Amino acid sequence: MKKLIFIRIMLVGYLTTAQNIKSPSNNISLDFLLFSNGKPTYSVNYKNKPVISRSNLGLLLKDGTDFTSGFIVEDTSIITFDEAWQPVLGEQTNIRNNYNQLTVHLIQKATLKKLNIIFKVYNEGVAFRYEFPKQANLNYFIISDEKSEFRLTDDHKAFWIPGDFDSNEYAYNETLLSAIDTEKIDLNNGIGVKSISGKYTVQSPLMMKSTNGIYLNIFEAAVVNYPVMHLELNKENYSFTSKLVPNAIGDKAYLQTPAVSPWRTIMICDDARDIVSSKMILNLNEPSKIDDTSWIKPMKYVGIWWEMHVGKATWDYAGSQNAQNTLDQLKPSGKHGATTENTKRYIDFAAQHGFDGVLVEGWNVGWEDWFGNWKENVFDFTTPYPDFDLKVVNDYAKSKGIKMIMHHETSGSVGNYERHLDRAMNLMKQYGYPAVKTGYVGKIIPRGEFHDGQTMVNHFNFVAQRMAENKLMVNSHESSRPTGYNRTYPNYIAAEAARGNEFNAWSNGNPPMHETILPFTRLLGGPMDYTPGIFEIKMNAYDATKKEQVHTTLTKQLALYVTMYSPLQMAADLPENYEKHMDAFQFIKDVPADWQESIYLEAEPGDYLTVVRKDKHSEKWFLGAITDENARETEIKLDFLSPNKKYVAVIYEDGKDADWQKNPKSYRIKTLNITNKSKIKLHLAKGGGTAISFDPITN
Repeated sequence: MKKLIFIRIMLVGYLTTAQNIKSPSNNISLDFLLFSNGKPTYSVNYKNKPVISRSNLGLLLKDGTDFTSGFIVEDTSIITFDEAWQPVLGEQTNIRNNYNQLTVHLIQKATLKKLNIIFKVYNEGVAFRYEFPKQANLNYFIISDEKSEFRLTDDHKAFWIPGDFDSNEYAYNETLLSAIDTEKIDLNNGIGVKSISGKYTVQSPLMMKSTNGIYLNIFEAAVVNYPVMHLELNKENYSFTSKLVPNAIGDKAYLQTPAVSPWRTIMICDDARDIVSSKMILNLNEPSKIDDTSWIKPMKYVGIWWEMHVGKATWDYAGSQNAQNTLDQLKPSGKHGATTENTKRYIDFAAQHGFDGVLVEGWNVGWEDWFGNWKENVFDFTTPYPDFDLKVVNDYAKSKGIKMIMHHETSGSVGNYERHLDRAMNLMKQYGYPAVKTGYVGKIIPRGEFHDGQTMVNHFNFVAQRMAENKLMVNSHESSRPTGYNRTYPNYIAAEAARGNEFNAWSNGNPPMHETILPFTRLLGGPMDYTPGIFEIKMNAYDATKKEQVHTTLTKQLALYVTMYSPLQMAADLPENYEKHMDAFQFIKDVPADWQESIYLEAEPGDYLTVVRKDKHSEKWFLGAITDENARETEIKLDFLSPNKKYVAVIYEDGKDADWQKNPKSYRIKTLNITNKSKIKLHLAKGGGTAISFDPITN
């Protein structure tokens, strides 16, 4: 269903310089104003109170064109749009896309160059983008800067990470805007390559909360053929200005008309649940370009991965594990993880417990000397180590009904990967691999490029497109963070692009509040491969000298399968660790990865989150509730369940003495018979969580 209303306003003599547009609910109001000097600006009110004060718009081109002033308005148009669409995989089967749109057609008097600014106003926020129409006076051009401004009204509380052009794998800082300072954060955090761009520069999405309880989130959507936007803070007036990631020679974007920028988005609400449940970012992306999507499937998987992070095995065949040794002759150490026999063990475990796939990292030659030397020719993505037999592994997996997941670590050498990409995909198709996990650890080649620049954005999107043409799914790690492109290419099934669970194994880790912030930030742009499910919480189980640990309880690891949405979910721990806790492991076996409905029951960034989701293919519901470093007691109404039905609720909760530091593996499991009129009290320990499955009673 699609509803479209179109109104066009022709401006006689260019006299009208102000326009207003409201959200369908009328709660959000956006004003566009062109000053007498031709400077375009906008402001936003929420429930008749200002949330974005008068802010500047515009761009600078390398040829000297100043698209920040000197404009007159040629005409404007207003559209009301309302549709429902169905994602291939998602948190719900139907998504509503409803907004009012204002397009302002500008022409610069001095140059006769044209620029359109398009505003969309949703019930949960506003978005705007720049459109460069085909025109005689502008063809090929280079963006040297973007001057989009977001002028806030007060010193809000913010959840931020530094504006790093190469990494988004930071723990979040919770401070006032006035306290943002990237020079004060601990950089001994396990991140290998850092390119922090300024003392007061932060990344988007930037989550904020005002003193009067208004939640705001600044982000972007549909980043295509354009660099990632970071945000530069002016502490004097609490304003942010867009800061685009440059290429190797300092330019920002190479474009040709007709062209558009990504959408700049501002979510606004007085209920935090409206932020985490919003589909505005997805809606701002183009519909799927894949006609036949029948091959795009959710996957739950295990794999040879965590054992390398905890030091039990190595990625490399020689067993050095320092990634910077050039060895002429490889001698097996006996610690290599990706062997044929070890892979068979994981295949057996996956088949026994109903998983879809097995990931194997370290299967291919090159891991002895792959990081830290800015080396171009590292992996060929087709040659296995001597102890990994592709055909034997494939045949064995096929006999057990298991799909293998390919791994392509590029070491940041993007040119090398693109040269080998077709051969790598042919190998995947030859052996029936449906999906690949890509990695981009290290400094980028072409040298001088950043992970977040236009070149790399185009590369990540190109890989998704080429994989789609070969009916393959992709899960990118160390990539630029997603901005809803999985609507356009739903085979882009997941990404990392944030600080994942592996940092808990060998660094200062992720603080307990980390997973309560990610749904308000990184996950707004698309599914995250967070790799939850760690049961052996403390790393001294592998080495008595280790002090690292996962900063959660065991049952919080279960709850993450619900709170951290992804159609690609890993049971990340070792099989032997699950075998010690098969009662708790049952939830991981049961929880789906694709949903027909999702309801956010409770939400507060940095504090807690409670979500329930309904399985896409049954009447079963699943709940995940997590908290930060503080213990929490709450009561949940079960009115989301179907009326006139009885359910069995299996509750996986923290034990009475559970504590993420002192006793993280204390848990208890209880079973209740309930209906939609029931209530359940939840007990969440410090750094803890609760997971519940609701199974309708059919007999």
